Amino acid sequence: MIPHLLSEEDISLDLVTKGKHSALSRIAVRMARRSGLDEQMVLRGLWYRECLGSTGIGRGVAIPHALFDMISSPVASFTRLAPPIDFDGPDDDPVDIVYTLLWPRSAVSAFLPALSRVCRVLRAPRTREGLRQAQSAGEVMAILDADLGPAISTNSHTYQVGLHA
Repeated sequence: MIPHLLSEEDISLDLVTKGKHSALSRIAVRMARRSGLDEQMVLRGLWYRECLGSTGIGRGVAIPHALFDMISSPVASFTRLAPPIDFDGPDDDPVDIVYTLLWPRSAVSAFLPALSRVCRVLRAPRTREGLRQAQSAGEVMAILDADLGPAISTNSHTYQVGLHA
């Protein structure tokens, strides 16, 4: 059995926030519950990475991420923001699609391939438009399931980046 990273409870559609810190804060609370980490620890990890350089990849998409020693499996979250917010991305487009990853430091060798796959998928115009039009968490999962394809392998486990639990 392949453990999956994303379930319907990890998807939030049309989240209203006041800006980047507010968005990351709300995402951190949800991800902390799922990962068993302290929400302030998750927020600090995401914010620290954001301070190194924006995780906005352009065209309204951001992929905040952080590595943690205290988790043994990756955790993902998909958030669609309404309205879009400034994320200091390379094209200055406001961000409305946020795919967040928390990754175990023990599986760091698999992190960059996973992040790269998510970036490639979310750069595809058809995928972005589908995610923007999705009416439910189930629709988001179907789009990501179709586009993220094969599993990602860490040292001892295989994970689907966009699929449900």
